[in-house]
Amino acid sequence: MADVRRAVREWAGLVDATTGGYLVALSGGGDSLALAWALSEEAPGLALPVGAVIVDHQLQAGSAERATIAAELATGWGLSPVIIKTVTVGDAGGPEEAARKARYQAFSEALKETGAKGALLAHTKDDQAETVLLGLARGSGPSGLKGMAVREGMVHRPLLELSRETLRQALRDAGVEWWDDPHNDDDRFARSRVRTHVLPLLEQELGPGVADSLARTASLFRQDSEALDGFAQACISEHVDAETVGQRSVRVEILLENNSAISSRVLRSMVMAVGGGPPSFAQMSQIHGLLTQWRGQSAIDLSGATLERVEGRIVVKARIPKAVKGIRRGL
Repeated sequence: MADVRRAVREWAGLVDATTGGYLVALSGGGDSLALAWALSEEAPGLALPVGAVIVDHQLQAGSAERATIAAELATGWGLSPVIIKTVTVGDAGGPEEAARKARYQAFSEALKETGAKGALLAHTKDDQAETVLLGLARGSGPSGLKGMAVREGMVHRPLLELSRETLRQALRDAGVEWWDDPHNDDDRFARSRVRTHVLPLLEQELGPGVADSLARTASLFRQDSEALDGFAQACISEHVDAETVGQRSVRVEILLENNSAISSRVLRSMVMAVGGGPPSFAQMSQIHGLLTQWRGQSAIDLSGATLERVEGRIVVKARIPKAVKGIRRGL
């Protein structure tokens, strides 16, 4: 109980409590209940307004009832306002990604409706370890292995350095019951398989402390990644030209003067700045070919953008959908 409350106080010491409140993303599960409980205990003494947003994904029978129970519990703890957001989960990107997108959209709407400054999520050190393992399995680079940050835009994670078991024990000691989402143990989902099979196996074969080590790895990767991002942003500010909203360009020599870790970030940023998606590893290999193995290659088609080498410059343009092109020709 003391560890969870201390984590909340430490997080609160890093934010400005005078300019608005926060909403706990509450599901009724053990992690989010522990966060809501700790905030209800600490927020009054910190003069920090805290409410709750409960997202009903409508993916299981009885989800509306569980959302109501969570809302009643939050209200009983003195959190205010308490909002239930009912969402419809699509299928783009798979069930996990679709649910995440719907959930974060609900958070964004709740913040606008209430004027709250941010959403508080109860991700733990175990969640961080799972994120790193998933990133390794997918071949992610440092940007993908840096895991989750304590603060990312509107999202805050006060409990990221605590274990899931610490949160559960705090609830037991406080006499609070929680609901276990069966999706967390559903082997259809990659994160669930990592949680129930992969991490326990690593702990068994390599000894205890694997989750701690993976979370520490994420922290180290984040430090390095943020430093490289800073160098890349300085290069962008000085050398990347933004001729129009849908076009960016930079001299090839500038990219070659920088380490590939910097130039890759510059190129990715240029693509995303015109509305393209993050280039894949294979696409980045093609792009680097335009820099180091130039033989007059044609433009590279990316998701939502094109990239080509023209007169010693790398030029990135937004790709106009065929339907829009047809409309323009008709005009």
